Amino acid sequence: MEDPLERYRAMRDFDSTTEPAGQVGAADQRRFVVQEHHATALHWDLRLERNGVLASWAVPKGIPPDPRQNHLAVQTEDHPLEYLDFSGDIPEGGYGAGSMSVWDRGTYELEKATDRELIFVLHGERERGRFALFHTNGKQWMIHRMDPPQDPGRELMPKGWRPMGATDGDAPPDDEGWAFEIAWPGRRGLVAVEGGRATVTDRKGDEITSLYPEARALAAASGTTMFIVDGLFVVVGDNGRPDPQALELRAQARNDSARRRVVARLPATFMAVDLVWLEGHPLIDLPYDERRRLLADLGVEGPQWQTPAHHVADGAALLEAAHAQGLAGVVAKRMSSLYRPGEESPDWIAIT
Repeated sequence: MEDPLERYRAMRDFDSTTEPAGQVGAADQRRFVVQEHHATALHWDLRLERNGVLASWAVPKGIPPDPRQNHLAVQTEDHPLEYLDFSGDIPEGGYGAGSMSVWDRGTYELEKATDRELIFVLHGERERGRFALFHTNGKQWMIHRMDPPQDPGRELMPKGWRPMGATDGDAPPDDEGWAFEIAWPGRRGLVAVEGGRATVTDRKGDEITSLYPEARALAAASGTTMFIVDGLFVVVGDNGRPDPQALELRAQARNDSARRRVVARLPATFMAVDLVWLEGHPLIDLPYDERRRLLADLGVEGPQWQTPAHHVADGAALLEAAHAQGLAGVVAKRMSSLYRPGEESPDWIAIT
């Protein structure tokens, strides 16, 4: 009989990888696993126990949480049952090189199985519900959630939002009811993170994702968490201070190769200052202080992204400190202010 794991074993060097070689199992227990795989591109691997092996699909954006959105699923080679518990680092140079961890596991009920369609119900620690995998072309399938979202109030991520603007002012308002942030000299943008991918939109509504690959790294580090965050891309010069000229040099790159060179020479840091959408829920009708609390809980902190502090009250002192550091000024934000994408708000004041 043909060995269903022959292709799996042929693609791996078991002297270097810690992945299991495995054997075909005897009886199906209808188990499944979803693994988060930080390979060349972040994706999630869905594996269903069938016929003594794990039938496997790579799902670039993860298991869809909403029936209104289908996700691509690329069928891969069958894996051994030992992969139900596999986590670890696949060494560089090997097939699937990168880190892999178990994102979800459990059992499933199989309702329908043909060569072109599987319908099943997942009973996992995270994923629960009825799904369909249907074949489209070659190794390409789509995965569709057939049940309503687990979160009944979930909404699709909005498209076309632009950052909210501030009005100009000369002096900080009375401290009571206001918070103050450094006015970073950078490129403003909304970063939308969905399925480990990022889309960056500037104040004009133009997509500028290709200019800021740092956003892609933020998205990969965020896993399945979906959000839209407002902030600025800042390039720090050799003196440790923001360098607007360096940021402009990045924007002037004419093609992909020139852009890669200038990005490597002048990396940017994304400064997150507001959170406007999170896990299926718009936050724009929450007050600024609540959005800021949720942003802190989200933990946007990494090699090239951070959440700089905001200061409740003491606006004059922060403005003086900003000027001492050679920065333009501060932005005052009313603690109760709502977020209106694309509008200019009198509740946000840019002070120089």
